[in-house]
Amino acid sequence: MNDTVSNPNNAARPKPSERRKARQYALQALYQWHMAGANLTDIDAQFRTDYDMSKVDLSYFSELLHGIPRHLKAIQDGFEPFLDRNFNELDPIELTTLRIGTFELLYRLDVPCKVVINEAIELAKRYGAVESHRYVNGILDKVAARARMAEIRALRGK
Repeated sequence: MNDTVSNPNNAARPKPSERRKARQYALQALYQWHMAGANLTDIDAQFRTDYDMSKVDLSYFSELLHGIPRHLKAIQDGFEPFLDRNFNELDPIELTTLRIGTFELLYRLDVPCKVVINEAIELAKRYGAVESHRYVNGILDKVAARARMAEIRALRGK
């Protein structure tokens, strides 16, 4: 993908906890967008006003919140072939978690695929149904194998 976003080498790197918090808030905000169809700019403003965002990677939150809807078709095309059920039957938290994970795998090549998948699993464990983290893991493993073939091979030592 040619509109990959990456952190320039000279920019301060956010702490992992700040990124994790950005993903958590993005999950909640994107869930709200999905369920209520609310305006993304309004959701963004609401989160920045109503939540303590002092320990959040705000640029990453914004990138997820606005980038996922902007690339929605490519993101969903990235994971839909691996679903074992109709797209409309997915739990909204599973769906949103898959969108975040797939977005990161496709557009944030600076974030290692192991980190992307781990973070998605943690989101699913925290916010999803009891076994949803296993489902999310299985789907994102397949997305990663296709989207980041070279990285996966390097991890496996091949």
